[in-house]
Amino acid sequence: MSNTKYSEEHEWISVDGDTVTIGITNHAQEQLGDVVFVELPDVGSTISKGEDAGVIESVKAASELVAPVSGEVVETNSALEDEPGKVNEDPENSAWFIKVKLSDASELDGLMDVEAYKSFIA
Repeated sequence: MSNTKYSEEHEWISVDGDTVTIGITNHAQEQLGDVVFVELPDVGSTISKGEDAGVIESVKAASELVAPVSGEVVETNSALEDEPGKVNEDPENSAWFIKVKLSDASELDGLMDVEAYKSFIA
């Protein structure tokens, strides 16, 4: 997962050309506890870096999926809306949230690599 970046909001961003897959890190799901509800943006909608792009509710708290980049939502993982507990089981693989076509690839430059993220959460 060398093409993976991380945000200070504990999201991972897997880069594949001009499309990115976004999810939350294992650290984030541990902090949240049991996830009971996920709300994702509509396919075709536009998200803006730093703004809310979804909702994650757990037994402990509700939190926002904060857009780490700007672009158009091209796919959502609708399975999470039916089975939000998947976020706790496999947060950094099958429980991805959204796929986004980047509108500004330079936004990726401000994100952390895995070593920087590990230091950030230490």
